Amino acid sequence: MPIRLKQLPILSFALILGATCAVPVIANETNSDENLRAANTSQTYREVATEDTQYQGIRVVEIASGMEHPWAVAFLPDGRFLVTERPGRLNIVENGKVIEVSGIPKVNAENQGGLLDIALHPNYATNGWIYMTYSKPNGNGQTATALARGQLKGNTLVDVQDVFVQNRYSEPGQHYGSRLAWTNDGKLLMTIGDRWFEPLRAQNLRDHAGSVLRLNDNGSVPKDNPFVGNPDVADEIYTYGNRNIQSLVVNRTTGDIWAVDHGPRGGDLLYQIAAGNNYGWPRVTRGLDYDTENPIPESVARRMEGVVEPFYEFLPTHAPSGVTLVTANRFPSWRGNLLVGGLASRRIRRVVFNKQEVVHEEELLLQTVGRIRDVREGPDGYLYVLTDESKGGLYRIEPADLNDDDDEEDIDSV
Repeated sequence: MPIRLKQLPILSFALILGATCAVPVIANETNSDENLRAANTSQTYREVATEDTQYQGIRVVEIASGMEHPWAVAFLPDGRFLVTERPGRLNIVENGKVIEVSGIPKVNAENQGGLLDIALHPNYATNGWIYMTYSKPNGNGQTATALARGQLKGNTLVDVQDVFVQNRYSEPGQHYGSRLAWTNDGKLLMTIGDRWFEPLRAQNLRDHAGSVLRLNDNGSVPKDNPFVGNPDVADEIYTYGNRNIQSLVVNRTTGDIWAVDHGPRGGDLLYQIAAGNNYGWPRVTRGLDYDTENPIPESVARRMEGVVEPFYEFLPTHAPSGVTLVTANRFPSWRGNLLVGGLASRRIRRVVFNKQEVVHEEELLLQTVGRIRDVREGPDGYLYVLTDESKGGLYRIEPADLNDDDDEEDIDSV
């Protein structure tokens, strides 16, 4: 039986923005792709929950289950899904079936390390490139966050190659980042965490740890990166002073880059990412030490000149991972809102904001499906969620009043 969740308390107003942000456009889609997509997206999946949200009812359906700590989902043009599992597996999900893909790079699957984010090239239809981040071992007990790409041939990834590896290997297990997002100018953003054991690496501009990188699609350095030519800064660095960004999305209309940095105990911060900025970690933080609840030893202040102020602080702690910006007509009252997944909090926070501030929040799926690792808006306008569980699943959020006429209109509008 589906469960009915109690409606949460809400604020008395909400501001809905008209911004749009979809996945990069897939060029030159063929009739074959369109037919396959129609067949794959017409499946009926098991309903696991319904919920009365502030503006409308929603239903949650399970697309696939039994995956071990799935980390990220990407959408193939034919309606199938690519899902990474942290232990080092890449899967195709088709009609509810999980099919393992061979040819994946060797990963160090320890604690937070493993096979992580995945993204299609904006011109995937013509070049077939699939990008993945992972914790790469060096054979000496150390790891680095790496970026590889390959092409899908049947159920095998071929022509796999590393296009970027962070410039310092270190003790495995923690704070790899590791989100990918394509900007409107065709560059690839990649986040790398501070790697936990030495937080001050995030303030070392020669070290990729604790930064957002900006790369060409072949892993090389764009000539207009903010620190190119400065011998004291790694050329790939776009921003620094980031703790462990696992939430990253680009607004396709404005080009704005939004990230949520996963703080320690507290200090989960929403930022607008801009070239050359220092976001302060660990010198500037609003969080506390996990174990002692004392101030972070390296911290000197909650704010500081030259350090970018967060756009918003999530209170209470959210443990963020995965974010999307709602753009399609499936959920018209949510257009322009950020949906931020939570791990320890086991919920999604719907964030309503204007140019200056966040004006409203609503909790969604609280304790409904588990630890939420990834949240994405699909090309079909539905919202997709991955759960970070030993038997995790891929879920789709749909309007509760879904009907065929609305489906057709929404697909055409995306």
